[in-house]
Amino acid sequence: MKKPTSAAGAKRPTKAHRKTREELNQEARDRKRVKKHSGHSAGSRANGSSASGSTAQNSKQKDPRIGSKTPIPLGVTDTPVVKQHKPKSEKPMLSPQAELDMLENDERLDALLERLEAGEKLNAEEQKWVDAKLDRIDELMQQLGLSYEDDEDDEEEEKQDDMMRLLKGGN
Repeated sequence: MKKPTSAAGAKRPTKAHRKTREELNQEARDRKRVKKHSGHSAGSRANGSSASGSTAQNSKQKDPRIGSKTPIPLGVTDTPVVKQHKPKSEKPMLSPQAELDMLENDERLDALLERLEAGEKLNAEEQKWVDAKLDRIDELMQQLGLSYEDDEDDEEEEKQDDMMRLLKGGN
């Protein structure tokens, strides 16, 4: 169980001496003075960076200037460089077949062609527009391998075949 303690072997701690108010105040002043001087020295960033910084940072000097360091020509240049962006075409690129279908179904073109067939004269601007559209239709038909002449030849051959059938068999 418990070991008996001998009274002769154990020393009692003596009663601690209470400090006076003056002693306490003096110790507080000393602590404050030590604490006040324990910080970094004034101006440590500008003056002595070698004590706190590593050698890698010290070897590479940073430029203290703020902003871009690229040189700007102050004199008048001989040739001013002006980039002009090409305006995008208003019409999206269509396949030749889609563009041909669009031109064949154009109401304005149909109306102007009907006026021409009726014998009316178009003004210069309308005539120029019609010619441009008809030229574009011809280009697209050549790209696609179509032509009006082939259609006419096929129709003539069909008429010839029909005539031959009528003459031969009488069907």
